[in-house]
Amino acid sequence: MFARAAPRVATRTAVRTAQCEANPQVHIFAKLPSRALRPVQRPCRRQEKSTFFKGFKEEYRKSPFMFSIAVGGIIAVSAIGAFYIPYYYKNFIIKPYHNFPEPVAKKLRKAVFYSYGSQQDVREANKWFRLALQEANELGMDPFSDEVLGVKIAISALFEHTGQYKLATDVLEIMRTDCFRWLQELGDKHWNDGKRTRILQRTIEFNMKLGELYNLKYMNEPEEAERRLTEAVETMLKEKMRRDKEGVKEGEGDWMTNEEMGATLEALAHHYEENDSHYLATPLFLQALTLCPPKSCHGVVLMNNISTCLAQQTPPPSSNPSNSPSSFSNSPALSRSTVIEQARQWADKAIAKAAMITPPARNEECDIGCATATHNLGEFLEMEGRIQEARQKYEEAVSLSKAIGFKEGRVNAAAGLTRLKALEKKA
Repeated sequence: MFARAAPRVATRTAVRTAQCEANPQVHIFAKLPSRALRPVQRPCRRQEKSTFFKGFKEEYRKSPFMFSIAVGGIIAVSAIGAFYIPYYYKNFIIKPYHNFPEPVAKKLRKAVFYSYGSQQDVREANKWFRLALQEANELGMDPFSDEVLGVKIAISALFEHTGQYKLATDVLEIMRTDCFRWLQELGDKHWNDGKRTRILQRTIEFNMKLGELYNLKYMNEPEEAERRLTEAVETMLKEKMRRDKEGVKEGEGDWMTNEEMGATLEALAHHYEENDSHYLATPLFLQALTLCPPKSCHGVVLMNNISTCLAQQTPPPSSNPSNSPSSFSNSPALSRSTVIEQARQWADKAIAKAAMITPPARNEECDIGCATATHNLGEFLEMEGRIQEARQKYEEAVSLSKAIGFKEGRVNAAAGLTRLKALEKKA
């Protein structure tokens, strides 16, 4: 089979070769009509563009109203994004850290990122906070500047926020100790640049916060809380007395305002009140009242606190006068009826003061203080066995509490009415 096929192929090939040689292709193409070749035009872009706009027209024709809303929404979102993104970057990324060098700010941003929200990671946040402090130290930032102290306060706040109160107090204790050491060693060299005053105020703030943390039920260290709050009050009063006696030195800066000093006194007073040392809380509330503005609703609250402390206080034994203030150590013990009468007078003063304060100075403190003082008057009458008068005061307290939405006052006054009913049944 293969022998027969081979010669035929060869013959046909030879014939075709001979034909090509006899009639070359040049002559064939020469006989074709000559014409210029035109490039093929492909209007792809025009077609896409027309298709794009055609789709818009079709969508608009189908639903003109919804199509207009959709386009308007896209434009509005784009405009808001164009405005908000630069605003967010400037006010939330750059501005909060503008007092820090950029290497420190970069680490602080990472620390804050891991401090809150679903991405919270205490270890990572603490790591980046400490790296930021290390970077600040290497760059020569003042370790007692508000910026560096603020980073340390943020570390303490992180631990507090996550329930690690012991670590939070440890950080604050280190800061407090460092500040007191600086005041002892370098404070006298910074009278005229305001640094001594600023750091002295920070030590008071640290003591106040430590007192708050030690008083928490999770810490339950009232003795430590008392030490820190007492130190805050003593530091504040000592500096106030020095300024009153020696005068303010040039460049020393302003000291704490009356409201701030009053808040410091109140913090220690509330601590004593919570631990049933009402006889120690009373003079502190009185001193805070002297620092309160005359037309302030907070004065109503302070008067009511004084009334409550007087009614509940139990003076210390005469054999141990060192526990009480020197102004009370040599005073004779007051009878119970005298103490109750004084408490009633302070409650009446609170109500009268609240009535004298009008808007815009009047606020919620006036209303709550008035309702509480009215309830206390009912309790004083109840102690004396004056049931009908006590009921009147309790009912008045219920009415006032309902009017201002003071739930605790309404509950306490209702409990007082229940006690009165029980006393009437026994009688």
